Amino acid sequence: MPHQAPAETRRPDRRPPDGQPAIRLTGLQKHFDKVRAVDGVDLDIPPGEFFAMLGPSGSGKTTVLRMIAGFELPTAGTIELDGEDVSRLAPFERDVNTVFQDYALFPHMSVQQNVEYGLKVRRVAKAERRGRAAEALRTVRLGDYGDRKPAQLSGGQRQRVALARALVNRPKVLLLDEPLGALDLKLRQAMQVELKQIQREVGSTFLVVTHDQDEALTMSDRIAVFNAGRIEQVGTPVEVYERPASAFVAGFVGTSNLLSGSGAEAVLGRPGVFSIRPEKIRIDDDLAFPAGSGEISATGVVTDVVYAGSTVRYAVALDAGGQLSVVRQNAGEPVRFADGRVRLSWRREHSFQVPEAG
Repeated sequence: MPHQAPAETRRPDRRPPDGQPAIRLTGLQKHFDKVRAVDGVDLDIPPGEFFAMLGPSGSGKTTVLRMIAGFELPTAGTIELDGEDVSRLAPFERDVNTVFQDYALFPHMSVQQNVEYGLKVRRVAKAERRGRAAEALRTVRLGDYGDRKPAQLSGGQRQRVALARALVNRPKVLLLDEPLGALDLKLRQAMQVELKQIQREVGSTFLVVTHDQDEALTMSDRIAVFNAGRIEQVGTPVEVYERPASAFVAGFVGTSNLLSGSGAEAVLGRPGVFSIRPEKIRIDDDLAFPAGSGEISATGVVTDVVYAGSTVRYAVALDAGGQLSVVRQNAGEPVRFADGRVRLSWRREHSFQVPEAG
């Protein structure tokens, strides 16, 4: 008979029955008096996906997460987890765990005790909870830190303890509310990679709320971009960045140029609103240099040069009207164009038309 791991150490099956999404939101709304914080959200998240809800402050993303967790009740609409309507269930009745930006670790307890705490409350046997806590700490690369106190850890290590405390309950869905917001830039970048690796190992569905576009693009399989209580676009990082569904998405995700009006018609030959990513544009001071096959070309004047270490950003006022930003990799001292006159060129397919507001 083949060996089978004991039930308490086997990884649970993460697949919902009959191919159900891990999370399904239908017509979800949340009103605070006259404010519609969430205004009709429909969303399916399959099991095992790392999904990001991205948007500015006040866009509704955190309110959606709190409703999924059970901390807020929806004004209208439904929340389903594995096909079960949990819209009116208490937080402890849902198979989810939440990691907040404030890790809320107990300072008087050791790391091991912090991770065990939820299991202790649920009256899991001592030996089992110690084993599961140790396993969770190994998963987040803190297997040798169980005896330390939170004050003896770095910010990144405390974040991983909070993650272990959530993972020890083996939730099918893990909710993360701005989990890296309190970390410095380098640590935040390192933890983005760590979080993605951990998610792949444990197989749970991760749903992260963030206003940091780089964080969403780096970690997630798909992104929902929120604005004013609604979802503007859902797609992979490549889809959202390269083919924004609206001017808002183009401007919020990454840095984008929006060319419209008479400037767009003069340069592109047709009216509309067009998104052109600044790293796609070539800048040259040879005004007579012809555009290549399949390229768009426009002349203008450099109005500003911003040195940003690895890149240099040029602001160019177009002769045809409008302004474009151009990013070049830093290969030395920033180029200072003699009289400021330049020619910009980019491939025609990099002018992506976006729907106009309204």
